Amino acid sequence: MRIDFYFSFFFLVFVNAIGQHNPLIVNDTLAQQNWVDTQYEKMSIEERIGQLFMVNVASNQSKSATDGIKALIEKHQIGGVIFSTGGPLRQAKLTNAYQAVSKTPLMVGMDAEWGLAMRLDSTYAFPWNMTLGAIQDSSIVEKIGFQVGKHAKRLGVHINFAPDLDVNNNPQNPIIGNRSFGEDPVNVAQKGIAFMTGMERAGVLSCGKHFPGHGDTATDSHHALPVITSTRERLDSIELVPFKTLINKGLSSVMVAHLDVPNVEFLRKGLPSTLSDQVVTGLLKDDLGFNGLVITDALNMRAVSEFAPQGEVELNAFLAGNDLLLMPENVLKAKEKFIAAYNSGIITENRLSSSVKKILQAKYKVGLHNYKPVQLEQLYEDLNAVQNDVLYEEAMENAITVVKNNFSLMPIKKLENKRIAYVHFGDDSGDAFLKTLNNFVDVTEIKANDMAGYRTGLSKYNLVIIGFHKNNATPWKSYKFTKNERFWIQEISRMRTSNTILALFAKPYALLDMPDFKTIDGLVVGYQNSQIAQENVAEAIFGAIGANGKLPVSAHPEFPVNSGLQLKPLMRLGYSIPERVGISSGKLAAVDSLVKAGLDSLMYPGAQVLIAKKGKVIYNKNFGRPTYQSSNNIDENNIYDLASLTKILSTLPLIMKMEEEGKIALNNTFMELVPEYEETELKDVTVLKALSHYGRLPAWIAFYIDTLTKNRKPSPDFYRSSPMEGYSYKVAENLYLTDAYKDSIYNRIGRQELKSNRYRYSDVAYYVFKKYIEETYGESLDKLANQFMYAPMGLQHTSFNPLEKFEKEEIVPTEEDNYYRYQTIQGYVHDMGAAMQGGVGGHAGLFSNANDVAKIMQMYLQGGVYGGVRFLNERTIRKFNTCYFCHKDVRRGVGFDKPQLKEKGPTCGCVSRKSFGHSGFTGTYTWADPDEELVYVFLSNRTYPSASNTLLVKSGLRTRIQQAIYDSIIN
Repeated sequence: MRIDFYFSFFFLVFVNAIGQHNPLIVNDTLAQQNWVDTQYEKMSIEERIGQLFMVNVASNQSKSATDGIKALIEKHQIGGVIFSTGGPLRQAKLTNAYQAVSKTPLMVGMDAEWGLAMRLDSTYAFPWNMTLGAIQDSSIVEKIGFQVGKHAKRLGVHINFAPDLDVNNNPQNPIIGNRSFGEDPVNVAQKGIAFMTGMERAGVLSCGKHFPGHGDTATDSHHALPVITSTRERLDSIELVPFKTLINKGLSSVMVAHLDVPNVEFLRKGLPSTLSDQVVTGLLKDDLGFNGLVITDALNMRAVSEFAPQGEVELNAFLAGNDLLLMPENVLKAKEKFIAAYNSGIITENRLSSSVKKILQAKYKVGLHNYKPVQLEQLYEDLNAVQNDVLYEEAMENAITVVKNNFSLMPIKKLENKRIAYVHFGDDSGDAFLKTLNNFVDVTEIKANDMAGYRTGLSKYNLVIIGFHKNNATPWKSYKFTKNERFWIQEISRMRTSNTILALFAKPYALLDMPDFKTIDGLVVGYQNSQIAQENVAEAIFGAIGANGKLPVSAHPEFPVNSGLQLKPLMRLGYSIPERVGISSGKLAAVDSLVKAGLDSLMYPGAQVLIAKKGKVIYNKNFGRPTYQSSNNIDENNIYDLASLTKILSTLPLIMKMEEEGKIALNNTFMELVPEYEETELKDVTVLKALSHYGRLPAWIAFYIDTLTKNRKPSPDFYRSSPMEGYSYKVAENLYLTDAYKDSIYNRIGRQELKSNRYRYSDVAYYVFKKYIEETYGESLDKLANQFMYAPMGLQHTSFNPLEKFEKEEIVPTEEDNYYRYQTIQGYVHDMGAAMQGGVGGHAGLFSNANDVAKIMQMYLQGGVYGGVRFLNERTIRKFNTCYFCHKDVRRGVGFDKPQLKEKGPTCGCVSRKSFGHSGFTGTYTWADPDEELVYVFLSNRTYPSASNTLLVKSGLRTRIQQAIYDSIIN
């Protein structure tokens, strides 16, 4: 009784010392002790001994096997079960069935080091420990631990045999490897504390393993007994550091490994540490002062199971000082041995009560004194919530490790100078990596069967990104390069025509097989080949996110442990999921419904919709088809005629640039821009008023009508069917306008009478601005815009006259023209005035996809900076994003559209006054809101087959979608 009292007292002192932040800390210690004592007193000797065993069960076993475990629980009242393979719902049902027949609630355990998916299908796999070991912010690891614990608790699991505290300093280790936080004992300890803290905060017991350290071995203890030859001094300075640290921080339990540690176990050569009193009691309990639950590693592993007959192994493990005997080979034989040992005095009552009461106290801590069955409803949904992806992405972003970066090659800048190829190596897919690379700039995959093929294919590229992709299914999968891959990587990196970046989606130890990295310019380690890991590494290479990870292990003589270079982001759009930026994906589903309703109502044949928030594209979807008759669907590479979005995506930024350079001022008049207008009514129209649509200009001028015959067909006086001298303006297929008509356009503008002094939206000013821009710089508007923005930003899908760059099938048709060009308008600008200028208008003519449009809008949001390049000054953007005539009921900024001043207008009415954007005649729309850091792009061809289809405009669908976006923001 005296020993029981002292054990109880010191255990409670230990519990209270752990810290009050842990929900496993029992506040009512008297109630806990009463429950433990009551349970213990109710048990027979056989039932007390039964509490020591935790048997293995798999929910995918046969019914006869799982029924056998149920009978074992019912008859022998074992203390717990450890679940292995199967599925969550099946496991939950078995857990409830087993608990129902147990007098004392069972402790349910699992090996779920990186989540339930380590064992179960239909559950979530978080990053492996080695990946987490690269993260410099341990709070992220704590969040992972919490989420893993949360899943375990939801499934009725009370103890997770994690974290793994092995210091993996042997690259040949076949069983630990990725399961370790790394080779730096301090880093392992820090990450172990974080994981433990998170898991216990979720209400699940932690378990540090595999004591005294399984990292420095090349033997798998499942098959043979590994020998740890380290001296005691070496153990103290490396292997034991994480265990000491976590024990001092309140580690709930320790799992003892099956190892031969001759410098600790002096008496019996080859004795597994699990059976060694010197290891378990002497080293763990006495020297390290551990008073918590001591658990054996699985006793059916050959490293220990062959050491003694069945039953004796379990007894010897208990006598060595273990409390909980995990996965015994034969419970019945073991119980017989225990009862005999108890009756003969080998096991004293004090020794038995010490372990059994520890187990009962652990059960109390996890709430088994108030047991409730696992709720089956919504189990799958709870275990697979989107929050898992949010956390996984955060972890992978912070793990990415750049270990070489010659010439500051990463993040990649000056996209206009880059011709980039991608080469895939490894046995797993790299599709997500390549697709994400192409979100930033055009990247071409090159395939070959030999080095000659690679040399030929890569000859025209000046940057080669090699992705090494290895299977991500388990941490034990092969991670090494093949002989050919090693040779090819070396030879590709020696090509003098290009730089080379190697992206490794595998265990860092793969790099050990490479002879050297002298000719590789950039090396980035992504650790795993999951989709999110691939996406994040691509984003880091292009600067959408930074890179801050450090190698948790020595990956090569050139790259020792803790190597890692920091990459700072370049403020490029990244790609994520809604919850990462505070948007509910469930509510955002309303956007899908609205766009599909538009399709069903024949508002348009197809559409692209993109939403970005806080610099992350979180929604980029394609709907419908290019035409109602098309067999193919719209995809992200289809490009649309942007119509009037051209104003703010092409002409306006050039005007802003000119204003910064002193080449134009807002108070300049049209007479100053075009001296020929000196004697016209337009002479005093200012740039400010024209861009604000307060310049009294006509809305538009139907220039094309004067070039038609009486039967409204293109007149031979103005058009030819093929290009020839003096007829170079290509209006459409087989239709060329005379060059002389350019002067007619500007003459006619000059003859216009100004309208009443009120707000009037007008395209006309943009003809004038185009003329002034081109004459100032001596270059065409399309080339100027490309040089200034599109090429440096990597806008591969943005162009005037897109047929010069894209296949016709990539371009969405805008109309079946039966009034001017008499053909399908596909690849030619829909706007007639822009078409008569050879497809390049100041007000129309630009084609693009949603992703590229979003990049320009994001540049505006970021105060003129994108991809590490300052395109415009923040002051300039503020100046042009100002409503100067709001007091005159003119809502417009300087070029930008702005929110309505009254009830109706261009937005949902839910945006901030700082927001800005524009809409286009063909069914396009984009809007940016600095207050919410939000960009919205809607592209459609509502004008197909006829521009008379105004259903989209009348329905207000684009702004209803905008409202749905704002409704989805998590407040």
